[in-house]
Amino acid sequence: MKGFSLLELLATLLIAGILLTVGAPALGGLILEARMTSSVNSFVHSIHLAKQAAQTSVRYIALCKSSDGTQCQHGGQWNEGWIVFVNTDHDDPPQVDRDEIILRVSGPFKGGLIKANRKAFVFRPFRKRSTNGTFIFCDSRGAEKARAVIVSYTGRPRISTTNSHNKPLKCAP
Repeated sequence: MKGFSLLELLATLLIAGILLTVGAPALGGLILEARMTSSVNSFVHSIHLAKQAAQTSVRYIALCKSSDGTQCQHGGQWNEGWIVFVNTDHDDPPQVDRDEIILRVSGPFKGGLIKANRKAFVFRPFRKRSTNGTFIFCDSRGAEKARAVIVSYTGRPRISTTNSHNKPLKCAP
């Protein structure tokens, strides 16, 4: 019978162990980067949806933080989730009423923090200013890997590795 000797098996396991030890940190960084990119893209998609809905329906569309996917929260963190809804009564701060339609529900940013300088964003039809502001997405890698989503008065988002004044991002709560 043909097979492997104990020495060959140990050598193979040693090489596999070395490769896993060297590759595991890189794999962890890759997973964190994928989570960050996914959350930032989901948020930018929500902004584009809100802006487009405001313009096509000629209504006010609100984007606010929400951990339950049904109502705005004016405390807590953005990383718990957010919703986009038609704010027909223009209340400030925005709240979902019975007759208002929720357009999008986004889940939490697991393993990270989203800081914002606004409690909610309102996107308005043409020729009316929308809420501007900055969101900073941070994870365990710190400020050097953080991303900012900067929303202009026209409702246009852009992604940056610096804040709106071209200064480094800060991740401290």
